[in-house]
Amino acid sequence: MTARIDHLVTSGTFALDGGEWDVDNNVWIVGDDTEAIVIDAAHDAAAIETALAGRTLRAIVCTHAHNDHIDAAPALAAATGAPILLHPDDLPLWLRTHPEHTPDGALTDGQELTVAGTTLTVLHTPGHAPGAVCLYAPELGVVFTGDTLFQGGPGATGRSFSSFPTIIDSIRDRLLTLPGDTAVRTGHGDPTSIGAEAPQLDEWIKRGH
Repeated sequence: MTARIDHLVTSGTFALDGGEWDVDNNVWIVGDDTEAIVIDAAHDAAAIETALAGRTLRAIVCTHAHNDHIDAAPALAAATGAPILLHPDDLPLWLRTHPEHTPDGALTDGQELTVAGTTLTVLHTPGHAPGAVCLYAPELGVVFTGDTLFQGGPGATGRSFSSFPTIIDSIRDRLLTLPGDTAVRTGHGDPTSIGAEAPQLDEWIKRGH
């Protein structure tokens, strides 16, 4: 059976630099009827486990370590036995939320994760966070961008651990080089495509988005 993409929205709080904001997060589940991976275990481990519907969870993949993307990861790991995977450059952010629970494995640029016969390639895309990654699944025609690329622009870079020039370089060099019809599944909000976002790059740079 070909892998499919299931989508869950969970709600909670994003906290950084002394501020707190209510947020809705996209949780992506990639797999078949037998096994799956979860991309960003946000806010509600029980809801994510319910959405898995008894499938074996092979990994909990973190696109970055802002608290709203990882707050449910340890509880989901405890419930399922799945390893938590994070790029090591985001470990300082992770430890702000989970000082007593380190990730189980490291994500590296070019690493391939396979689930239900489908390969997802890890793309290191720093900027929103130092260890931010995207996951590209060419067989599904999709890239999961976390908070690196949204409909209408790059992720926020006005807080600690972020850099606007770096995120622009990541998007230009790692994402906009993908086929234009690649669907973009984001960490928050509506999906888009590489082809829809690519023409806006110069405008983002002018705005200093």
